[in-house]
Amino acid sequence: MAKGSTFEGQLLQMALCNVFPISGFANSTGTGTITTLWSALHTADPTAGTGQNQSEVGFTGYTRVATTRSTAGFVVSGYGPATASPVAAITFPQLTSTSTGTATYWSIGSSSSGVGQIYYSGALSPSINLGQNVTPQITTGSSITES
Repeated sequence: MAKGSTFEGQLLQMALCNVFPISGFANSTGTGTITTLWSALHTADPTAGTGQNQSEVGFTGYTRVATTRSTAGFVVSGYGPATASPVAAITFPQLTSTSTGTATYWSIGSSSSGVGQIYYSGALSPSINLGQNVTPQITTGSSITES
């Protein structure tokens, strides 16, 4: 089922920025509203699995990174399709593993570890080559597109 092009942008703003531009559809005063989103890196498309840990990078030193669910954390632009990018670089801890690999996907989800629900995910461009002493970073030039 397709979404209206304006609704796409509004939905992305609601999910990632905690902005509720959809009158009568959602509000931010409900109990349990999340204020933190968790970014994860993946070696393959994580949406083929059951959660945010699907194809997640597993190098020593790697952890998911918290981002504020607000306009201080993400910027949303456009409609049909809408695109979200981090306001500042999302910097992961430096890897200590001697293993190598490539992070090709990024997800935004609900949990600091474990399965976690994926809210949005997308291909990383450029991909991040991983290995010992690498500090992975999702830059402000990276984005996730609503489709």
